[in-house]
Amino acid sequence: MKNYILLVAFIAMVSCNGNTKSQQLDTGKVIQNTEETKNETTQDLSAYETAYFASGCFWCVEAIFESVKGVKEVVSGYSGGSEKNPIYEDVSYGRTRHAEAVEVYYDPEVISYFALVQVFFGSHDPTTLNRQGPDKGAQYRSIAFYKNEKEKKTIQDYITLLVSEDVYGDDEIVTQVEPFEKFWPAEDYHQDFEKRNPNHSYIKAVSVPRLNRFKANFKDYLKEDLEH
Repeated sequence: MKNYILLVAFIAMVSCNGNTKSQQLDTGKVIQNTEETKNETTQDLSAYETAYFASGCFWCVEAIFESVKGVKEVVSGYSGGSEKNPIYEDVSYGRTRHAEAVEVYYDPEVISYFALVQVFFGSHDPTTLNRQGPDKGAQYRSIAFYKNEKEKKTIQDYITLLVSEDVYGDDEIVTQVEPFEKFWPAEDYHQDFEKRNPNHSYIKAVSVPRLNRFKANFKDYLKEDLEH
């Protein structure tokens, strides 16, 4: 029990929001605004479809979707609010109505939108309101954004299936199903954060274990170089 309490306390210290994370970003140990930083404008992604999801810290969510076959690129950013040009400091402190979200560029000939919805629900807990793991606040709420009625129906039908199969028992699925309006890319240093900052305390304690759980449960959806 003592070890469990210590583990919970440690994870709480490395949550993806608030003073702790801002202080960690100021240590100089985080790769920021380098030539290696991903910029989606440097490649032509016009041939790919897009999908938008929010399910906790975008560092984790980006890494999960980038491990999926058929996914060309994933961009971390903000969506779900009305404020224009949101910045990380405001979103992470809950000063806006935006959630940390991702923009997924995918090839529908390789991976379907339905499969991406499965990845979304299978890689986080959709029953925790305004929380994902140690990250608390509406900025970390679960949202599946849809761009048309077909996508909306896909999301709603899958939720109905999860409920009918009693996947979460008595726990209610609190995922918001919202029309997509606008996606604001996050600052450069947030892109590919997990990949470029493997020794960051949050990445080691929260993000990597979350990614590994997903990879263990969705082996058929992984890119070939990640299957083993």
